[in-house]
Amino acid sequence: MPADDDTDPTASDRPTTTDERGDASDESDFTVTPYDIEGDVDYAKLLDRFGADRLTDEQAARFPDHPLVRRRIYFAGRDVDRFLDAAEGGEPHSIVTGVGPSGPLHLGHVMPFYLAKRIQDETGARVYIPLSDDEKYLLKDQSMDEIRGHARDNLRDLLAVGFDPERTRILVDTLDADVVYPTAVRVAKRITQSTVDAVYGEPPNVGLSFYPAVQATHLLLPQLVHGRHPTLVPVAIDQDPHVRVARDVAAKAAFDVEKPGTLLGKFLPSLAGPGKMSSSDDAPGIELTDDPEDARQTIVQHAYSGGRADVDEHREHGGDPAVDVAYQLLYYFLEPDDEAVERLAEEYREGTLLSGEMKQYAAETVGEFLRAHQERRDALGPLAEELAPFRLTEDERAALRPSLGE
Repeated sequence: MPADDDTDPTASDRPTTTDERGDASDESDFTVTPYDIEGDVDYAKLLDRFGADRLTDEQAARFPDHPLVRRRIYFAGRDVDRFLDAAEGGEPHSIVTGVGPSGPLHLGHVMPFYLAKRIQDETGARVYIPLSDDEKYLLKDQSMDEIRGHARDNLRDLLAVGFDPERTRILVDTLDADVVYPTAVRVAKRITQSTVDAVYGEPPNVGLSFYPAVQATHLLLPQLVHGRHPTLVPVAIDQDPHVRVARDVAAKAAFDVEKPGTLLGKFLPSLAGPGKMSSSDDAPGIELTDDPEDARQTIVQHAYSGGRADVDEHREHGGDPAVDVAYQLLYYFLEPDDEAVERLAEEYREGTLLSGEMKQYAAETVGEFLRAHQERRDALGPLAEELAPFRLTEDERAALRPSLGE
């Protein structure tokens, strides 16, 4: 594989083999792919498989302050320094992070968007948000009308985050097919079927066999539109294969782009607790459109507890915040005060804070987050009007035309 500038190809740029995916041929008891998450995920093993580097204290300190980075929920990546150098130097830099509209957005979905907004607010980063409605049609047993409905709902949640329309572009694959598809065809010419099979396994249909080219196109669009510059992709670690394929494509001489950098995040725990990390899990979740009181009740009734069997035992021996889902919701990003989360953990371990009290604290905090998000969502006008400032401009579309004709 050709090198990008003066960097040599490394394990982080090589497509993952079948034995590295964590499937039946792997000795691990968990699976992590873009389409399947099963078991109790070992993040250290995943980094070994995927070839990414842990975020250093120095790198974390260079990011705009946010609990998702400060607490290492986003804990690893590639080419992070190149992005940070550009941000600190006032040079062009972009973020790409998207969503597949197959249902309502939940708390885990929204984490990278609020992180991207913080970075944009502090550094002026461009943010590109692709919605892969075509992928979800290929992957899910849903009609295109159902997926379009989810996309409309998801768009309102994304707009409620509060991105700067001057520096944010939101694309929907089927809505922006005139831009996405011709570029994806050009990208697809540089991806072999053996690479797709090695990274994703055997696709269930020919559409998903082609789709890695579309995902790579998403990650290269900021540079194809605005010229070569560092790009960072903050995503949950299961989406890393898409970035590795895009980095492989970016290294080809046909594209005057840098390899997209990556910021990899952990999964927000399921309410069902440890060992239940499954994309098909039936445990209830917290959706951004849930009534805050309903969400509070869901946490109180269903959040896995790290406490003891009864109050006396808990008072004597304490609980385990590392597996307590209510605490983890607070720790991930919903309680921004580090002293507060440390105090909660200590009191829980000591047994002075009961599981029910931890759940009530988390429930109120989640409710406050939902109320604030929903107020911004409800204040939006008609979707077409609100979305218009975030669409690619004619000049930006024109910037793509030379590359589409090559």
